[in-house]
Amino acid sequence: MLVIAALVFGALVGVLRARKRGGNRLDIAQYAAVHALVFALIALFTSIFISR
Repeated sequence: MLVIAALVFGALVGVLRARKRGGNRLDIAQYAAVHALVFALIALFTSIFISR
């Protein structure tokens, strides 16, 4: 559940960051995808660390 929440939050952060920099549609999509993946990976490793 934490990973999904981080994925959505990361996508939102990516969209906001790309819009702030004046990106077009594809820039916004790329920023959203990359931020979502990074945040999800961080959350995944955090949840694995917590469960051990």
